[in-house]
Amino acid sequence: MTATIHRLGRDQAPSLEPMMALVAEDMNSVNAVILDRMQSRIPLIPELAGHLIAGGGKRMRPMLTLASARLLDYSGTRHHKLSAAVEFIHTATLLHDDVVDGSGLRRGRKTANIIWGNSASVLVGDFLFSRSFELMVEDGSLKVLKILSNASAVIAEGEVNQLTAQRRIDTDEEQYLEIIGAKTAALFAAACRIAAVVAERDEKQEQALDAYGRNLGIAFQLVDDALDYESDGATMGKDAGDDFRDGKVTLPVILAYARGNTDDRAFWKAAISGHRISDEDLAHATGLLRSTGAIADTLARARHYGQRAIDALGMFGNGKAKAALIEAVEFAIARAY
Repeated sequence: MTATIHRLGRDQAPSLEPMMALVAEDMNSVNAVILDRMQSRIPLIPELAGHLIAGGGKRMRPMLTLASARLLDYSGTRHHKLSAAVEFIHTATLLHDDVVDGSGLRRGRKTANIIWGNSASVLVGDFLFSRSFELMVEDGSLKVLKILSNASAVIAEGEVNQLTAQRRIDTDEEQYLEIIGAKTAALFAAACRIAAVVAERDEKQEQALDAYGRNLGIAFQLVDDALDYESDGATMGKDAGDDFRDGKVTLPVILAYARGNTDDRAFWKAAISGHRISDEDLAHATGLLRSTGAIADTLARARHYGQRAIDALGMFGNGKAKAALIEAVEFAIARAY
């Protein structure tokens, strides 16, 4: 699990700029759909939805749909509405997540639940889910509908799985990977795969794009979980140590607990159960994660899944689209360095 991303050693830091430039024109069309479909005669809905949708997100998931379509030389416009559907699913899950987690910051701004309350956030999340399904139905493809609706169900399952694992120090790596494979990677996979459906490509290419998105999603979440202990609110756009205080058993904690001595394990049990959540406790936890190599090994696993994502693109011809998709993986990993 120590595979390296081949091009990470280059002088220039990887970024999403090549992908953003590649899909800029398509993204304008997607943003127009998003703006149109988040409207409602109830003013609170576009106000609250717009707070998150216009809140500085990179739109990575819809960009992956657009870039995957470009990889396949698709020249139609069906992917515009479907990319908007993908973004609505993602935004709805964020609104619901922030309520479940009691989060105060998202992308460096106050969360919707802090400004408008939990009830409004949940209901507007429901509205956006409904809008996403309207867009899927308008596309007219049962296969697309099946892929995206299944992803929505899997995301919800992943969130419930995470909730049942919360404050349980006995959560193992297998369950953790199952959780992030559902709550994060499923939408990445679906976002990429639907491009192959609208481009009318064969099952093999569908599966290749699914594998690319899925492995990228896992790598992305692994890096996020490491950064929760190594970063700050300015960098991550959320409160540092949120996972720690929420009692989320992520891979860094699983590894540190497995490698710790008796005192270390006693600390982790108390911390994850909610009895050790001060700033000093967070600093101690971070020290344990570093001394046991848990952060480093979490990032090594992220590089492994990142390489798997890149390898999944092997069947496609070289060009700007493929290069941009590869650099998106490198960007996801490089956020930790």
